[in-house]
Amino acid sequence: MGSGFLNRRRVLTVALGGAATVALPVPAWAANGQRPGSHQAPKLTSDDRKVIAQISSRRALEHLVQLSENIGPRIGGTESERRAADYIAAHFDKLGYDTTLQPFTVADKFTGQLSSPAGLPTDLNWQTGASAHAALNTSVTGAVVDVRAGAASDYPADVRGKIVLVDYVANRREQVVATAVAAGAAGVILLAADAAAPRLAGTFSPTLPGSANNPVPIPVLGVAQSQKNRLRELLAAGPLTLTVATTAHRNLTSNNVLAERVGRSGANGPIVMISAHYDTVIGAPGANDDGSGTALCMELGRVLKAIPTNATIRFGLWGSEEQGLIGSRYYVRQMPQAERDRILAVYQNDMVATSWDPATRYWLLSFDGQDNRATAEVAASARRLGYEPQISPVTQRGSSDHQSFQEVGIASANFSWRGEESPALLEPPYHTPEDTIAKNISLERLQVSMELIGTAAYATARA
Repeated sequence: MGSGFLNRRRVLTVALGGAATVALPVPAWAANGQRPGSHQAPKLTSDDRKVIAQISSRRALEHLVQLSENIGPRIGGTESERRAADYIAAHFDKLGYDTTLQPFTVADKFTGQLSSPAGLPTDLNWQTGASAHAALNTSVTGAVVDVRAGAASDYPADVRGKIVLVDYVANRREQVVATAVAAGAAGVILLAADAAAPRLAGTFSPTLPGSANNPVPIPVLGVAQSQKNRLRELLAAGPLTLTVATTAHRNLTSNNVLAERVGRSGANGPIVMISAHYDTVIGAPGANDDGSGTALCMELGRVLKAIPTNATIRFGLWGSEEQGLIGSRYYVRQMPQAERDRILAVYQNDMVATSWDPATRYWLLSFDGQDNRATAEVAASARRLGYEPQISPVTQRGSSDHQSFQEVGIASANFSWRGEESPALLEPPYHTPEDTIAKNISLERLQVSMELIGTAAYATARA
């Protein structure tokens, strides 16, 4: 990590996905010690200490392993997202919160699965996007042929029954798929075009509008930039056989997970919300986006469960954020105005633990660009923790669930580690299969995020 994030560390070795392990630097500073990346030693209040003394990134990591490694991609409305919702709800139930699932309907999803039928190579078992305008709920196995740009002249003499790799070019996608079908291919894997550095392109569900009423008779998948590179690497080393499967997920219900502990002011008193979205895009394990924010909420739920507050503490874990803030917008729409008026601040946590070195700034992102109770309290916590030079000014940006609340006048903001110059500078693994614990998580940044949000939310709720 940059800006001192490798100082005063110890290493935690964590089992991932069975036998695989990863070693992560874990926080090793005293309550009064200067935090990595900060500019001075903290000046904590006694109330700050009540929160900080209990926060454990090790406990948060346990939730992150369950979400991003054991469950994996958590696609809105699908069974994987429901598994994650049940896991989160069970955690808050165990802590004694009043926990509910709030269901809402979402659009159909279309996923693919790539695997090696022989079990080798062992790293080839990927979720991808699948075209809704091609063969669904099917599985084919065949030798792999790379036809690069996909022109007829790029094809070998015989591709019948084979899986074809084709470079994705948006304005040629239907033409190259038609060429593959005419040549007798068993399936098409469209390879994402490289994103502008340092970003990487993610998986995608190819649209083939011309085939909407007459679906292509073979499966068509869209794979990420890193998967493209790996497939070509494997194919260069020798013959490769793949199994390509597609699934249509229809009639879907997504869920928000809501958990609250009523404060001393009673059931009609003020509310402080801490929130994150727990779903992911197709193909991404979502360790940082937004397993990190979800794990933060779950750990702060444990920390705050027994600390008395005047306000009610409410946690909101949103479903289907990646499809357009669907869960949080549904939640806000269902709230009567009197309930909205009770909310003092919403602390939305989206991508709070990346290990990408350049992500040295902690951003205070407001949909309207104006300071509010949430941004002000986090800025105050940052000053007490010695981070003031590393936090941004309040900056205008939506595209996360804080927007749903600010659209109706509720004080809210999104908090995130990003590049120094702009909140648009996101880490290369963003929305890709590379968003894993091993490649994209810093427990030190996660710990600092939990300290900032925990102390800010408590300061709002305690009075």
